[in-house]
Amino acid sequence: MKILYIILGITAVVFVAVQIFAISGQQNIETYSYKVVKKYSNFEVRNYEATLFTAVKMSGNKYKESSSKGFSVLAGYIFGGNKEKEKIAMTSPVAMSLGDSTTMMFMVPKKFKKETLPQPNESQIEFRDEPAKTVAAITFGGWADDQKIAINKQKLIEALEVEGIKYTNRFYFLGYNPPFEVFNRKNEIIVELEKSTADNFKS
Repeated sequence: MKILYIILGITAVVFVAVQIFAISGQQNIETYSYKVVKKYSNFEVRNYEATLFTAVKMSGNKYKESSSKGFSVLAGYIFGGNKEKEKIAMTSPVAMSLGDSTTMMFMVPKKFKKETLPQPNESQIEFRDEPAKTVAAITFGGWADDQKIAINKQKLIEALEVEGIKYTNRFYFLGYNPPFEVFNRKNEIIVELEKSTADNFKS
């Protein structure tokens, strides 16, 4: 019994240490910059600046399968899977388009330009310039799955329609935490607004 208590104690210490490491690591990660222009009861409107991403497109649209495969490909690239064997810092959040197919995207640290990024070993990786955009965003916690994503996408749609805010069909899932981080998990669904509506939120 004593050995069991010792094992449980060590496990608890390791668990806490991993969580502290995960939380502290998040504080130093470069993030996708935006400005909140208006808050509503359960969503907000944001202006994002133009940003460069690495991206990989997959044929499936199931969250678990697509996120695992896409993350593996892009993580391999930034961890040295490129012609120069150069490591590139992780950024936050990880973005996934929501549609019949899925594109996963990692934001490129601002010190890089498209011309200075190392060339990937994987041919399906592309560099994508995302223009400045105005979006509506809804936030939810816990571990994401297809059901939670669908529920919160519908919540966002209903909230936008109540407010008379016109939106496009360009929806994205944003995930902010590594898989091993347990506490304070943050996920978002965002959708780009129609240009005529977006112009009303420019600041």
